[in-house]
Amino acid sequence: MTVAAESAASLVQSVDWAAIAPPTITAAVGLLVLVADLFVRESRKQLLGWISIAGLVVALLALLPLREGDRSTFCLTSDAAVCSYTADHFTLVVQLLVLGGALLTALLSLTGTKKLPAGEFWFLLLSSAAGAALLPASRDLATLVVALEVASLPAFALVGLKRGDRLSSEAALKFFLSSVTATAVMLLGVSFVYATTGTLHLTEIASHLDDVPAQLDTLAKAGVALTLVGFAFKTAAVPFHFWVPDTYVGAPLPVAAYLSVVGKAVGFTGLILVTVVAFPSYADVWGPAIAGLAALTMTVGNVAALRQSATRAYSAVRLLAWSSVAQAGYLLVPIAAAAYSSDDQIGATVAYALMYAVVNLGAFAVAALVARTNPLNRIADYRGLYATRPLAALALGFFLLCLAGLPPGIIGLFAKVTVFSAAVDAGLGWLAVVMAVNVVIALYYYLQWTTALFRAPAEDEAGAEGGADAPGERVEHAVPMPVAVAITLTAVAGIALSGAPQLVLRFATGDLFQ
Repeated sequence: MTVAAESAASLVQSVDWAAIAPPTITAAVGLLVLVADLFVRESRKQLLGWISIAGLVVALLALLPLREGDRSTFCLTSDAAVCSYTADHFTLVVQLLVLGGALLTALLSLTGTKKLPAGEFWFLLLSSAAGAALLPASRDLATLVVALEVASLPAFALVGLKRGDRLSSEAALKFFLSSVTATAVMLLGVSFVYATTGTLHLTEIASHLDDVPAQLDTLAKAGVALTLVGFAFKTAAVPFHFWVPDTYVGAPLPVAAYLSVVGKAVGFTGLILVTVVAFPSYADVWGPAIAGLAALTMTVGNVAALRQSATRAYSAVRLLAWSSVAQAGYLLVPIAAAAYSSDDQIGATVAYALMYAVVNLGAFAVAALVARTNPLNRIADYRGLYATRPLAALALGFFLLCLAGLPPGIIGLFAKVTVFSAAVDAGLGWLAVVMAVNVVIALYYYLQWTTALFRAPAEDEAGAEGGADAPGERVEHAVPMPVAVAITLTAVAGIALSGAPQLVLRFATGDLFQ
């Protein structure tokens, strides 16, 4: 064999197809749906949705062979320990969250997006889910940025897919322009980091940043700070949150649910990877910054949610949007704590994200059900819901109590205590106090909405715009099977986890895989 042939052979490596199966299956099914859309009659378009759901189920099942959490691929031929794709426990937990969230979104979308172009919708949803599933496995900045954009770009189109709808178009434009700006800033930071270290692999960056020449220290710090901006935008951290309320209102409700959970998971996953894995040497830069962002985000989110008027159009969606911003602040706390103590604090963020995903998707599922008879989706439209839909009212009440951290939503209480403990253990007492104050503020609007579910319906509200069909009466409409399944799945998961909340933390930290 010639020298050239030997050199070429050394560049060839095998691909662990099992490790990359979850995002690959999701992407492949997305392409299949796009092509099938050309041949499926208009009356049979719902078949594309069922194909998408089946694909997401298969992608979730593909996680089972990876439960040992020790798979890597696309590694350097010169150093097999440095890889671009790693399926460890952290990756598997986030992929479960992302693909499970996409599956529940798909169930809500079967009946909630009938007026949208089916082929395009399902292709965009699966493409975004594939990028979101790829991101937690990414172990170099190039793959990380590509995965982030693959998850984000289809989301812009999903938000603006309601053709001729002014709110939808405006929401998509705001989302797109702000995201592009944040991405541009992040790419500038990535270029600074690469100029400083000469590598894109996260573990290699960490080792190179341990010994940065004095003349490059400022450039490295600037790169670290700017890189965080893109992920802070995805997490909806203040002041990068301004797109959230209008985007959630303008988007189809299942898409808003998707952004609130999967979109947020993408941001937090990327933030964890670049801070804890790539930039531990600069914890003195990102630690205080993230702690400040956490305090500001939870405060602004809760105060804005508190100000929502019950009779304002789309006030229920806006409250969930601002609640989502506030929850992002809680999720940032353990990441900030990791800068002051140990990486084990990250488990609290993952555990909280799992809890939040279950109950928030459940809340959006009930909102989608109510929107079928009350298109304006005001908080006032939920008054007396127990009288017409007792199971839906009980489910939403449970989800809201979980978000508030009150019994019987034990899983919400456990998640908040876990995050609070992370701040205290890291010596961030001031941040723990800010969080405690914000939890009390949030109790007011969560309980106000919960109590409205069980109050007697106001006679003068029946038949109002977006309300019941006739004054003094409420018409019972059949609950679509996919929506009922989504509500049931999230409620059962929330109740089961409230019975054994410690399982979430053990699962998030990988102990169940041992």
